[in-house]
Order: sequence, then C-alpha cells, then structure tokens
Amino acid sequence: MKYMLLIYGNEENWEALPPDEFAEIVRRTDALNQELFESGELVGAYGVGDQLTAKMVRVDEGVVAVTDGPYAEAKEHLGSFTIVDCESLDRALEIAAQNPASRYSGIEVRPLMHEANPDM
Repeated sequence: MKYMLLIYGNEENWEALPPDEFAEIVRRTDALNQELFESGELVGAYGVGDQLTAKMVRVDEGVVAVTDGPYAEAKEHLGSFTIVDCESLDRALEIAAQNPASRYSGIEVRPLMHEANPDM
C-alpha cells in the first residue's frame, strides 16, 4: 500500500535553527531516504517551493481563475512530502516517526487511493 507523508513546518522555526543543526537534519533525512530506497519502500521524496510562490487554480463554469495561495490561517505549511510503498499503516507511521522533521513539525500520513495508469 502506498502512503503519502506530508511534512509540515513553520519557516521561521526552520530558519531559526543553527546551520549545523539544520545540516544534520538534512543528513539524517538523506540517510533515512537511502535506507527506504534500499528496502524498496521509497517511491519518492520531494521538497516543495515556498508557500509564497504557490498558486491556486479554480474553474467555475469554464472560467479559469489563478490566484496566489493557498492562504491557510495556519502557522505551519506543507514543506515537503514523501511517498512510501509499505506493508501497513503501522509501518508508514513508523517511517514518519523516523523522519528527523518529526521532532520539529507535524507529519500527516495518508493512504493513496489509486494510481494513474502508467500506460497512458
């Protein structure tokens, strides 16, 4: 089963970390991703751009509207995500807890419902 691990954070908190501590988090994250890759559980891990560069697309009666956003009234925003293919929700939760970011921010774990047809 595939799970998406959505890693949230507060940019101010991340920027306040000493550079050596941030570098250690990156090193440990890379090591975890390598371990998951070698076990066959890592589908992909991706950082996302700053929420200030995000855009929302909505179509209302055929009219496309593109706006800045999303503007969530939250202090934490999506910073990156990882997709794993593992045996159970318990394993996905274990992987989320191993992520160094879990010490600094929340990691939301969601099962993926379906995949696009690779033959398309």
